[in-house]
Amino acid sequence: MNIHQSATPILLVVVPLIASFVVPLLGWWNRRLVFPVALFALSCSFGLALVLARQVLNAGPVDYFMGGWEPPWGIAFHIDHLAALMLLLLTFVTLLVGIYSKKSIVKEAPDQEVPFYSVYLILASGLTGLVSTADMFNLYVFLEISSLSCYALVSLGGGVAVVSAFRYVILGTVGAAFYLLSVGYLYSVTGSLNMADLAGLLPSLYESNAVLVGFSFFVIGISLKMALFPMHAWLPGAYSNAPSAVSALVAGTTTKVAAYVLARVMFFVFEPNFSIDTLPVTTVLSWMAAIAMILGSVMAIAQSDLKRMLAYSSIAQIGYIVLGISLANEMGFTGGILHLVNHAFMKGCLFLVAGAIIYQTGRREIRSFRNLSSTMPWTTAAFTICAFGMIGLPPTGGFFSKVYLILGAIDGEHWVFVGVILVSSVLAIGYLANVIRYMYLPATENELDEPVGRTIHGASSGEKVPLTMLIPLLILASGVILLGMFNGVVISQFIDPAIPTGLR
Repeated sequence: MNIHQSATPILLVVVPLIASFVVPLLGWWNRRLVFPVALFALSCSFGLALVLARQVLNAGPVDYFMGGWEPPWGIAFHIDHLAALMLLLLTFVTLLVGIYSKKSIVKEAPDQEVPFYSVYLILASGLTGLVSTADMFNLYVFLEISSLSCYALVSLGGGVAVVSAFRYVILGTVGAAFYLLSVGYLYSVTGSLNMADLAGLLPSLYESNAVLVGFSFFVIGISLKMALFPMHAWLPGAYSNAPSAVSALVAGTTTKVAAYVLARVMFFVFEPNFSIDTLPVTTVLSWMAAIAMILGSVMAIAQSDLKRMLAYSSIAQIGYIVLGISLANEMGFTGGILHLVNHAFMKGCLFLVAGAIIYQTGRREIRSFRNLSSTMPWTTAAFTICAFGMIGLPPTGGFFSKVYLILGAIDGEHWVFVGVILVSSVLAIGYLANVIRYMYLPATENELDEPVGRTIHGASSGEKVPLTMLIPLLILASGVILLGMFNGVVISQFIDPAIPTGLR
């Protein structure tokens, strides 16, 4: 495969990082300049991701060597088709959520705009570094940069959010420790941290206890980072108590990147047969994912708070992604990666909808959403579209990713998992249809006397949500449908070329 060099990968990391230091300086001088600078940096990142994706599609994988030092001596960045897809997803979601945050963060975290955008940009830099790096230790560095940023962003919600952030810190630190120990074990037997080098050195060392322990620690650490059952304790509080823009960003990006790292190391650094036969991690992960799909859905049904319901449903959706990866065949891998992309759009949009409802009405209880469709028609329509995607109804992207997951389970003759996917989808109808039902029910006489929301200056009658909040969530909702209509393009251009040889 032809590989060429470009400086674009490092620019993706550096541009938001530099902007994160510029933002506080501008904030001391003129706070009104903070948002435009942050938006400019996020827009540049998305533009660079588009350029990089075009380079990959036209000429194959892209490499960048820091200081011109080639691995294993230097720090390398490597972008293949799968990484290019992830970078497009990350930069697009962070840009839309950044636009949305202009109004929402003022409402949910007053006087915190400067630290919010500074840390937000650090997170964007860390996430792109996670996807781009070709070095196991630098992956740890970027993992911690993004994790520390998430802790800080969650805590901006104040009150109980600080407690949730602290729980997130504790469990995230444990996950990081497991990952770092994994890197230490692998380095002790190979003498290298470069992923390409490791891929060549490890096959002859698969029976080594250090390799077995190192790989086990890696799986535990990453599972904690992506909140896979039963290591999900940090997620419900962090998602539900953080500012809505933060919830959307974390749900739409961080856990997805962790799943990407799992697939990258499990199938590209190690050979697929290692995690399938030598140390059957895929079997363990698939059952953990199946339990997560059922348990997360059941817990979501039990919630009366919209954001908390969405948080528990994320546990189930992470299960879908991990199940696809751990099926370890072509159809399953395709379904897992496709659902990763779909869920970033769906769950990101749903949390933005939750934030818009809170902004407009001050309400979070699902039972208080009666007649919301008449006062917030576009917002409720976006929720309905994403709910259909979560359930897996055509023509949304969620339908096609679940079809691939079912086909992957059938190919592997895992009939139990076929049933789990179907049962979890039915349970999703239970908690999502309940919200839609209340949104479209007419209000009672008592509720008609209550103020439904407040009018934003300059807004017309009907939808009162500011355009900077409404447009991003409508774009994400439209993306849920477009990903269904053009899923073949995503698969053929990005996923198919990235499927490991051992899974075909």
